[in-house]
Amino acid sequence: MASDGDHGGALQKPLLPKAARGGGWFRKGTSTAHPSGLSAAAAGTSSKAAALRPTHHVPALLCTLVVALGPIQFGFTTGYSSPAQDGVTRDLNLSISEFSAFGSLSNVGAMVGAIASGQMAKYVGRRGSLMIAAVPNIMGWLAISLARDTSFLYMGRLLEGFGVGVISYVVPVYIAEISPQNMRGALGVVNPLSITFGAMLAYVLGLFFPWRLLALIGTLPCLLLIPGLFFIPESPRWLARMNMMDECETSLQVLRGIDADTTAEVNDIKVVVTSTNKSGTIRFLELNQKKYRTPIILATGLLVLQQLSGMNGIIFYSGSIFKAAGLKNSNLDTCVLGAIGVLASVVTTKILDRAGRRILLIISSSGMTLSLLTVAVVFYIKGNISHDSDLGNTLSMVSLIGVLACVTAYSFGMGAIPWIIMAEILPVSINSVAGSFATLANWLTSFGITMTANLLLSWSAAGTFALYMMVSAFTVVFVILWVPETKGKTLEEIQWFFQ
Repeated sequence: MASDGDHGGALQKPLLPKAARGGGWFRKGTSTAHPSGLSAAAAGTSSKAAALRPTHHVPALLCTLVVALGPIQFGFTTGYSSPAQDGVTRDLNLSISEFSAFGSLSNVGAMVGAIASGQMAKYVGRRGSLMIAAVPNIMGWLAISLARDTSFLYMGRLLEGFGVGVISYVVPVYIAEISPQNMRGALGVVNPLSITFGAMLAYVLGLFFPWRLLALIGTLPCLLLIPGLFFIPESPRWLARMNMMDECETSLQVLRGIDADTTAEVNDIKVVVTSTNKSGTIRFLELNQKKYRTPIILATGLLVLQQLSGMNGIIFYSGSIFKAAGLKNSNLDTCVLGAIGVLASVVTTKILDRAGRRILLIISSSGMTLSLLTVAVVFYIKGNISHDSDLGNTLSMVSLIGVLACVTAYSFGMGAIPWIIMAEILPVSINSVAGSFATLANWLTSFGITMTANLLLSWSAAGTFALYMMVSAFTVVFVILWVPETKGKTLEEIQWFFQ
């Protein structure tokens, strides 16, 4: 494989030692793929890789389940604020603005993590980045559990946020890079499904445990993630980018099964990496090139619209929203909210690779538009009638159904697919820079939504949901006009399409 190193002069060497890059158990397998030529897809025509038996999907699924511990941590961080709000504000004597700052600081930390995530994933790999991200997450939860005032509380939230920011970029990229093309959508949904599951876990456990103990429970996903990462292979596409073709072939062979023919896929990866190496390192100012502009706009646009829909604000302050709607057991209703999100994500996992990305995004955004419009109208009417009237009680139930429908629609598409598309359409040559930028834009928007949600709800609940509804309506138009279908395409085919 000496020839592979000839076009890797512009590559930076990874910072992790070779043993840490390669993994452990999977080195028992040896690659049987020794490509001698280019596949049709690599030459610019559409070619499908050799069909894989169902058993060949198992290794990629197991690897996905291991890294899913990161998104579970992500979701637990997101869901923690709602069940902990009453206890934290009471025990530490916090004002509404101080607790709002606590809820939003994870977004500040996540923005820093998003900025660092691309370079971390580039130099230390996807697995190494997740190992690094796990440490501040654990430290952050410990700081929150020990907090006696806002200093430890805020510091812990910032540390959590940094880890979550790295996780939010690295996990969808890793899953996309290891998945067979006919399972990339289904495995990609595991990321947002795990986020939703983590949030639901925080809601449910918050019913039974005080906020300090709940914070200690929050350390468990990352405590399990760190040892789990030693048992999965590194991304074959990252290994190829680092000019380690032997390790790339070994990793891919294990991911597809020892008896699978990986020749075509290895060839496609080699051609794209060779083309990337010739262009050298892409800097931030060079992203404005025409061939990069469209995928960056699409990836960033979807991730920003995902947050502008207001879902993070709804999740963060779901308890307050349900109280404002006149529902007595707001914490239990929040648990139902999380459970419905999980079920909707499971359905998406089953149908995404059959239905396609575009149609689910359109259905999801349309459903959110109608649901948010319903909730906005309900809150407007409730503001003009007696809360104790029969109509008021009926409207409370309608508002609950509307919020649940909105979460269902979000989990059906907008929660999952923007991250999947980001990982699919950004070329490998700009993935570290453009991916960090798109992730940063997502978290910056999330910060704005989280900071303003409570204030907007205090101003006008009806007006707040109406604003979110207009964003969802625009998203429908954005998807119809500009978002391409990536179902059934290899990552290399998608990149050739944009070039």
